[in-house]
Amino acid sequence: MWRTDPLWVTSLLLGVATLAQEVPWRTRQAQHAPLRLERTGQLQPLALLDLTADPGGQLFDQLLQPILRPRYVGTQAHEEVRQHIASTLAALGWSVDADRTFQAKTPLGQKSFTNVIATLDPAAPRRLVLACHYDSIHGRDRFVAATDSAVPCAMMLYLATLMTRDYLDPTKGRSEVTLQLLFFDGEEAFVRWSAKDSIYGARQAAGESSRAVYQTRSAGQPPLTDLDRIDLFVLLDLLGAAKPAISNYISETNSEFRHLAAVEAKLRGNNQLEDVPRIFRFRKSWGLFGPPRIDDDHLPFQRRGVRVLHVIPYPFPSVWHKNSDNGGVIHRPTVTSLNRILRVFVAEYLRLPDYTA
Repeated sequence: MWRTDPLWVTSLLLGVATLAQEVPWRTRQAQHAPLRLERTGQLQPLALLDLTADPGGQLFDQLLQPILRPRYVGTQAHEEVRQHIASTLAALGWSVDADRTFQAKTPLGQKSFTNVIATLDPAAPRRLVLACHYDSIHGRDRFVAATDSAVPCAMMLYLATLMTRDYLDPTKGRSEVTLQLLFFDGEEAFVRWSAKDSIYGARQAAGESSRAVYQTRSAGQPPLTDLDRIDLFVLLDLLGAAKPAISNYISETNSEFRHLAAVEAKLRGNNQLEDVPRIFRFRKSWGLFGPPRIDDDHLPFQRRGVRVLHVIPYPFPSVWHKNSDNGGVIHRPTVTSLNRILRVFVAEYLRLPDYTA
C-alpha cells in the first residue's frame, strides 16, 4: 500500500531535492575545467600585474621582510609573523581566522600552535587552497628559513595583495569556487622528523576540516564536510632559490600539474617571464622506484582523499635546513616568474570574469 502521510511525503521530497542539489555540485567539482585567459584578453594584464602595481618590487619586499627572520614556535618573532600575515589579509577584506590556537604534545612538552586561515568568500561552496607553513626550526636563532618558507608565505600574500581589488572581489561576480590561503604552524620537527613530531598545524587543520559539517545529505549518506569543499590543495614549499626543478610527484593531479606547466610555457612563449630556466617539468614516468616521497604539510589532506598539487623543487635547494638559507639565496627573477605563473594559474582555475579596474 502506498503511504500518503503528509509528513512522510514532505520528508521524501526534501530528500530528493537535497540529493538533486548535491549531485550537480559534486559533478561540477569533478568536471571543473580552467578558463584560458588569453581568450578573455586578460592574460597579459594579469601576468604582468607586478609591473604596473609594484614596478620596483618594494611591495613584495614589504611583505617578505617581516617574515625573513627566525620564527620558531614560542618566540615573539613567531607571534609577530603570525600577526603580519593576519593583518595583511584582513586589511584586504578577507575573512581571517588567526586565533584558532591549539595545544599539542611534542618531544619538548606541550606547545601552543596557531594556524592562520584566510578565505576570500566564505559563502562559496568550493575552494581552491594555497598553503605553506610559517614557522622555522625550533631553537635555530640564526636560521631565517628564506625558502623554508618565508618566500612562499610572501608569495601568497603578494598574490592576494595584487589581485584582490581588481580580480578577486566577490562583489564583482560571485563564483562557487573561492580562494583560501592556509598558513600552517608547527611544520618543523622539534627534535627529529617523525609522524608525531612534525606538521602539527596541518594535522590539526585536516582533522578539523574533516569534522566540520558543511551540508547534510539524504538519509544514510555522510554529511559533506569542509574537507569536501576543497577542489585542489596546492602546497608551496622550499621556493625562492635559483633553478628550481618542480615535477609531478602525485599522479592523481597530473592534469593540474600539466595546467601549471602549460601556464609557464604560455608565459615563456609570450616573453612574459624573467630570463630563468624552465621550472615546471612534467614527467611521464619516474622509473622503477616511482616519484620521490616527500613528507610535508599535504599528507594529512592527501590521506583523507583531497587532491594535492605539491609545488616543491626536487632535489631540495642546496641550502635546505642550513643557516645559509637566508635573504642572500633569494633569486628575484625566479621569484618574479613563479609569482606570475601562480597568478595566472589561480585566475584560470577560478575562471575569473573579465574584470576591469
